[in-house]
Formats: sequence, C-alpha cells, structure tokens
Amino acid sequence: MRWSTEARYQILLSIDNAVMTRTTREELFRALAKELRKNFPYDRLSINLYDSETESISYFATAHGIDPEGISCKGSRPLSKGPITRMVIGSMKPVIIEDLTSYIDLPSIESMLEAGLRSTMAFPLVMRNRILGTIHFSFTRPPCYLKELTEVLTDVTNQVSIAVDNMLAYTHLKKINANLMRQRDFLIADADEGYKEDSFYFSSRQMQDIMELMNQVADTDASVLISGETGTGKDYLARYIHRYSSRRDNLFVKINCPALSASLFESELFGHAKGAFTGADDKRIGRFEMADKGTVFLDEVSELPLSLQAKMLNVLQERRFERVGDSRPIKVDFRVVAATNRDLDLMIKEGKFRKDLFYRLNIVNVHVPPLRERVEDVPILMRKLTGLQAKLINRLPPSYSEGAIDMLCRYQWPGNVRELKNLIKRMVILRPGDHIDANDISALLGPFPDTPVAAGDLTLAEIERRHIEGVLIKCSGAVGGKNGAARILGLPRSTLQYRLRKFNLNPSDYRASSF
Repeated sequence: MRWSTEARYQILLSIDNAVMTRTTREELFRALAKELRKNFPYDRLSINLYDSETESISYFATAHGIDPEGISCKGSRPLSKGPITRMVIGSMKPVIIEDLTSYIDLPSIESMLEAGLRSTMAFPLVMRNRILGTIHFSFTRPPCYLKELTEVLTDVTNQVSIAVDNMLAYTHLKKINANLMRQRDFLIADADEGYKEDSFYFSSRQMQDIMELMNQVADTDASVLISGETGTGKDYLARYIHRYSSRRDNLFVKINCPALSASLFESELFGHAKGAFTGADDKRIGRFEMADKGTVFLDEVSELPLSLQAKMLNVLQERRFERVGDSRPIKVDFRVVAATNRDLDLMIKEGKFRKDLFYRLNIVNVHVPPLRERVEDVPILMRKLTGLQAKLINRLPPSYSEGAIDMLCRYQWPGNVRELKNLIKRMVILRPGDHIDANDISALLGPFPDTPVAAGDLTLAEIERRHIEGVLIKCSGAVGGKNGAARILGLPRSTLQYRLRKFNLNPSDYRASSF
C-alpha cells in the first residue's frame, strides 16, 4: 500500500480530530488506536512512557490488540525490561525488526512470539528535544512496503507526540489543581484565630529569651523540639518558626500524633494510590508530600505509638517514602518542628520513646515555662486578650481591679495561657463592661492558696515595679528608642512614663554613669 501526500495529510488530520477532545489517557489511546488501525493494520499497539530520573518505563494506557502473556500493562518497570524501548531511547531513532525470532534471547520477545507476533516497529516520541517515550506497532506478518510505512509512521509519530505531550500536561495540571484543592481544604480545616501573629503577648525575661532563640533558629533548617505543659503556646511557637523561615511561602502541615493509629499512619502521612485498597477511589496526597518545601509540625510527638516511631524516624532520615499501593519512591524536602508535654528523657529510660528519634528531633531544644513561673506575663495577657475578645464578639471589655489582677497572678494556672484565654472569654461574654474584682475571680476560679507562687509575698504592684526596674537597669535608663525599656516591655512610651511616675522611678538613676 502506498500513501499520497494528500492521504498522509488526511491521516494526520483524522488523528488530530479524534484525540483533541479526549480528557483521559485511556480515551485518547482508544481514539488513537481506532484511527491508526483504519490505515495501518497492526495486530498490537502500545505506547511506553519514559522516566529519565528512575530509568523506568510504564504504559501510557492499556495496550490495544494482541496481549501477550507475561507482558503486564500495570505499574512501571526498569528500562532493561523493555529491550526494544531501550534501543529506541538509546538511539533516538526508529527500531524496525522484521523477524523477532532473531532476538528471542531478549526479555519479552519470547512472549510476543508465543502470542503470534513476528515483527515490530518502534518509534521515539519526542517533544522539544525531550523524549517522552516510544510507540510500538507489532504484526503477525511482516508488513509490505516497509520503507514507505516507516516514513508514514514517522510522520504519524510526530502527531502522536503532540497528543501525548498535551495529555501529560493536562494530567499534570489536573493533579496540581487537585492538590491545591486538598491544600485549600487542609488550610481551612487547620485555620485557628488563636494563632495570629499579633496575639502572643509577654513581658517576662523567660519569654523574651525564648523569642530571641526563635528568631535565631527560624531561618535555618534545624529540627526544633518544643517542650512544655499543655496550653503554654507550643503550637504558636512552631508556627512562628515557619512564618519567619525561608519556607514561609509553602505549607505548614500539622500532624496530630495522638490521633495516628497503625491503620491510618501510612495512608494519612504517605498518601495512597488509586485502588490501593477498598474505598481508595482516587489518589490521595499524604501529609508529608503536602509539606514539600514547607514545615511538618509533629504535635505531641511523645504520644506516637512505639510501633510507629521507627517508620517516622525512617521518613525523617531518608526524606522519601512510598504511597500505599505504589512502589515508586517520592522524595520530599521539609523541615521538622516537634512538640511534647512529656519528659522524653524519662520516656526513653522507660523504653517508651526511641532514643534515635529523640536525637533526630532534638537539634534545638526549647522549653516553654508554665504561666505560674512567669507571673509577670499575666497582666499584659489579661489586658491584651480582653480587648481582642471584646472586639471579636462586639462587646464592651470588662475592667479589672488591682485585687483581681493580683489574684490571677497567684493562681496556679494548670491549663496555662489556654486556660487564661478561656477565663477571659467567659468574662467578656458574661460580664461585658463590668468591673471585675477579687471576689468575682474567686467565684470563677474557686479557692486557691493566697501565697504567690513565683513572687514570694510581693504584691502585684511590687512585682510590676521590680520588673520595670530590672528592664531600666538592662537598658541603662533608656526609655525610648530601638533598645529602650518601652520597646522591651511592649508598652507605648507614654504608658511607661505614667508607670514610672506611679512607682517613683527616675530613668536617670539607672544610666551607666550613675553606677
């Protein structure tokens, strides 16, 4: 059979019309196979995709025509398992084999011969100097007009290359869009108004030191382990590290370790392939893959079952994993921040936490003290959080007597800042605009020791005075400016000056020349 120039043009046009509206690989391949068979009576048609990174090949879609036993169309396989494809990719030229019996020693050729196939023609699929894979036409009898058929199929292959490249691009964009939708859903579900950057308040020296450390380590890739009681702000600090790192434009992915069971661990963290198990109707992206170029936050990592700690360690070390139901390794690049409210050293001694996992997480250690050990943070937290909560629900903020504040400073706060926030919310809701005194606080919190925990027998006023005095000493009496007391205390300069007059403190008494 011979093909005129017009016939060749019509073949290419029919191929283009047949595949242009297809939205899946299988649909495109079936339409392509139907059009090709009208003009080229092949007995088997297949398209192999080539992955240069893994040196592997996989089928673009299920092959059409004779299906030799032993040649699987599922999954990927090493390039060495496809000898004809390897020859095409190595030479970037068509490989024409008129008699397959001459190559019976090569893998897969015997299966083709047993299925009745006697000859094959393979062509490279190339787009923009990049090889996408190969297309194969196999026959039970060697075709006539071999030279002319090779020329025609070379032209056809160029058209097929465009169609395959477009479909791969479409599939890739569809995958990106699905991932973005999943990330959007994740971000919406993970959103928390309590972790806005401007809602973390403190004035204690302990917290100032911690925030200085946070600023030092944020823009590195060092793993950070944050320890502290429940409600001290570990989650906020983890987000702060991410926000001020070079990974800030990518996802902060929180993994709630206590919620990870053995049955959910791999699917939740690594994702799964479509059809990996009953109910896996679509491919799922796992938490680690979502965190690529971003930050993984292992919340309450001490609660991770011992049986799963080895798997976690392996991912943190290798930065690669396989989806459930997929043998291809996935490389990821993420930073690790972990938090715990338990003593990991003790857990290691008790055999409840892996020492090697601890060393992997504990590059930088940050311990957040409980609120009862930084009592000077209570007044600023009360003032700032009351204003925020009142604004949030559009109610007047209550005011607090000095006795009420003093009582709050002497409370043990077993739930720390989280408990204080909840108390403030109740007061804003139940007592908007009211003046809250010590009796009101006692009624809300119940009886507790009168002796201050962190400040001996000092009153709140004396605690505040001594704190301001300590900052003045540190600043050598400077009130304003970048390194002034007002900036360190987080107060407007006018407010600090008012308190200096109230406590009869003269900044000039603390200048370096005065000592």
